[in-house]
Amino acid sequence: MSSQIASTPSQVALRPGKRAVPKHIRNEMIGSWLFVLPMLTLTLMFSIYPIFRSLQITMYNWYGFGQPDQYVGLRHFQSVLTDKWFWNAFGNTLQYAVVLVPIQLTLALILALILTNPRMRFTSFYRTVYFMPVVTSVAIVAIVVRMMLQRAATPLSEMAGTNINPLGPDFAMWSVIGFGMWHSFGYNLVYFMAALATVPEELYDAAKVDGANWFQRLYYVTLPGIRPVATIILFFAILGSMQVFEQSFALTGGGPYFASEVVSGYIYRYVFGSGGVAAQGGTTVNLGYASAASFIMNILILSITLGQLLITRQRNRN
Repeated sequence: MSSQIASTPSQVALRPGKRAVPKHIRNEMIGSWLFVLPMLTLTLMFSIYPIFRSLQITMYNWYGFGQPDQYVGLRHFQSVLTDKWFWNAFGNTLQYAVVLVPIQLTLALILALILTNPRMRFTSFYRTVYFMPVVTSVAIVAIVVRMMLQRAATPLSEMAGTNINPLGPDFAMWSVIGFGMWHSFGYNLVYFMAALATVPEELYDAAKVDGANWFQRLYYVTLPGIRPVATIILFFAILGSMQVFEQSFALTGGGPYFASEVVSGYIYRYVFGSGGVAAQGGTTVNLGYASAASFIMNILILSITLGQLLITRQRNRN
């Protein structure tokens, strides 16, 4: 009897302490891996590998042709950290984020509250109007806006009694901020409208029964209800504004004299050799230097994001 039991195929295949995985589960696991394999392969090829390759390039002077062979170690990182033009670009990027994010999110939330009001008419039309700039080309719209600002310089100067040039050194960055705020406004508007739709209507009815007015319902029902989504919107807005490039490059080209240059534009100059500091005879193409600047900027963005995450978690605990 014992010999018959030992010779059973299922018993022979099993090892002590292990269970056989059913065939249909194995097939599902294999199918799942085959399903994600194309995306996993593309991620490794175009996201993971370029990061490590770019980190390797930071150790060399490389101009984009052949194999990098001029080893410089960590010199590029030191040069970027001591370059005043990098910190000028970082300051402009930080100014863009600090000014744009709170103003744009506040206006987007206010407008979302108005457009989600059941008494509001033609809401679909207004949604389309406010979201339309998002689907337009930044480059094409920036050319039109630049022409408008150039023509507005003379009337503004006559009205103010002093020289006002919206594209001049004193106002170029503010023009970039205004243009970026207008162009990306539709994203945050749609996000907030989606967040407001998740707040249960029963909470508003209960608040009305308790005698809460509109501002009390906003403060005690609406804002707590959309807080998780609003936190994500805030993260996306900060990350997007810290990675700004097209608005500055298309509207002002980073000028005049780097007054509106952002970090992405600074990196662009060393990748393609565009523009340059006149005192240094222009910018020399150096992909190793550009990669080092990119890594430093990513570390700064990561630090800001982690700091914001810690502050948000601490507030939520309190």
